Amino acid sequence: MIKVNLIFNNTRWKNYLKTLERFFNTKINLFNKKDRNKKNIFICSLLLSGPLEIKKLNKKFRKKSKITDVLSFPFYKKKKLNNLIKKEKEIYIGDIIINLDYIKKKKDKRILKNELLKLWIHGLVHLLGHDHKKDKDFNAMKKVEKKYLQLMS
Repeated sequence: MIKVNLIFNNTRWKNYLKTLERFFNTKINLFNKKDRNKKNIFICSLLLSGPLEIKKLNKKFRKKSKITDVLSFPFYKKKKLNNLIKKEKEIYIGDIIINLDYIKKKKDKRILKNELLKLWIHGLVHLLGHDHKKDKDFNAMKKVEKKYLQLMS
């Protein structure tokens, strides 16, 4: 099961926020109904931000002075997370930041919402210990992302 703390800190998105929040919560509920993991509750925060904020965070934590679409900050390495899964019911797995300007470029609202979902899932999979530094890791991560997208449709 997944719980997400949605954080909006950019007033420019006021027109989108209610719709995005409703959409997002509906998708997470779908995921939780279909997900077989009923033992653990994974909690994360999702910050919907703008380009300047995400650029600052990217520079501060990844030493890359550029705007990006999504950042993930996992609380645990994969091995430590796997150990916690055996012991704890609720686990705070980390934070995800999505640059809404990146997805706002999509004119169609359905595409915008799907892009938000894809970026969030990408970030979530990172929080769960996956990365894409090597080709085989990239392919494994894409499989997990595809599975999660299917759970939300």
